Amino acid sequence: MAATCTLGLLSDIHYASAAEQARGDDYEYRGLKNPLLRRLLRLHRHYIWLRAPLRQNHLLDRFLERVGEVDYVVANGDFACDTLALGLSDDASFQSASECLGRLRARFDGRVLSTFGDHELGKINLAGNAGGMRLASYRRATEELGLKPFWRLDLDRYCLIGITSTLVALPLFAKDMLPEEKPEWERLAAQHREEIRAAFASLAAPRRVLLFCHDPTALPFLWRDEVVQARTPLIEQTIIGHLHTPLVFRQARLLAGMPVIRFLGHTPRRMSHALSQARYWRPFHVRLCPALAGVELLKDGGFFRVQLDLAGETPARFEFERIPRP
Repeated sequence: MAATCTLGLLSDIHYASAAEQARGDDYEYRGLKNPLLRRLLRLHRHYIWLRAPLRQNHLLDRFLERVGEVDYVVANGDFACDTLALGLSDDASFQSASECLGRLRARFDGRVLSTFGDHELGKINLAGNAGGMRLASYRRATEELGLKPFWRLDLDRYCLIGITSTLVALPLFAKDMLPEEKPEWERLAAQHREEIRAAFASLAAPRRVLLFCHDPTALPFLWRDEVVQARTPLIEQTIIGHLHTPLVFRQARLLAGMPVIRFLGHTPRRMSHALSQARYWRPFHVRLCPALAGVELLKDGGFFRVQLDLAGETPARFEFERIPRP
């Protein structure tokens, strides 16, 4: 085996097929009846988050052009824009994810490791008035796109593990599930936990683990599992996505331990619950891979190249390459 290995690492691509683009960049707030909420979301999108969320496909082109020769690519979730917030059960979102993964797989010839993001499965949208998880999304992702909820790649002393954050943190998504689908989601989550436990139970020093988990909300749930907790010293780094920008990541660490906000609706409650448990991220040595687009405020998107010393004598070296955009 070669002495080194190079990874390309990207997250939150949010590719938009023609069908998703046809819904318009104002899809998230256009139909809101509350004029104040509509105005606030529009301002948030325009100045802070992402002004043209359905017109960022060229950033995947930049990644493909600039990443160079790598041994593997890890795509850490959120391949589509998920404009209906129903995950890949929506045909337009499925087409987005299919095109996105198809381009990655064609370029890297089967050397792509892909984790589930929350937008592959669906979730109630930011306004709290539409969307949710659908089992049809899970089935299309696994059966038609070939995504694996759990994967593992052993490279000499290194072990790369990918998990599905939504399944690990399933109790937080109770309101996102249809009542008739909840038992099957719980069965899938239990099965997923057993896969994770078995993988961690098999680990021993001098293994070095790189853990890939889209949403850090899952990490406190992992910490409560005694098998995983006992082996967290073997985790060199946990690579997350979901937060899009280091600015949000820094704020999340500052707000760790805050009380849960229960009176402003679904989204603030879920976000504040995640932050209330964020102190448990620390044992996992978390590193954020920003979205390719970053956010409008900072335009700080990009991707990582990661150099692994497969003998495990030196830590993994992460090199961030920013993708400029106007």
